[in-house]
Amino acid sequence: MRGLQERRVGKALSLIRLRRTDLLVFGIAAVVVAIDQVTKTAAQDSLAGGPVHVLGPIDLSLTYNSGAAFGIGEGHGGVVGVIALVVVGLLWWFLHKQASWLSTLGGGLAIGGALGNLTDRVIRHNSGAVIDFVYTKFWPTFNVADACIVVGVVMLAMASMARQ
Repeated sequence: MRGLQERRVGKALSLIRLRRTDLLVFGIAAVVVAIDQVTKTAAQDSLAGGPVHVLGPIDLSLTYNSGAAFGIGEGHGGVVGVIALVVVGLLWWFLHKQASWLSTLGGGLAIGGALGNLTDRVIRHNSGAVIDFVYTKFWPTFNVADACIVVGVVMLAMASMARQ
């Protein structure tokens, strides 16, 4: 009887840990979405008159991307949005199998970035396009959500390699 109770307690603690991880992932994602949306609104308001030089090769320049990364799938924002939802679901499911701080942080960043861009496609009136505004002369124009997706995916890859 005691063994059964210990297993139940262990299982309950395991579920609590997963729930806490979920809260942390979605807390990080919510912060990313908020920062992303605030910066996109600021970019839309202050860059309508043209680009602004920041430092070295970095400019702020307002553009709209109706495709996925690097303009792939241009004009198919709805399809890209559905794919983003599927990816968010798969990432969340994957994070249940990962318990490291690196995978939790990386997953939160990637999910937040995907949801930030999805918010643009659904809520803003840009015909399903995402606002991009950070321009470097050597990389396509991007936004905070894009940067979080890239950093998050790198962190998830590192966490995955560390488990092997």
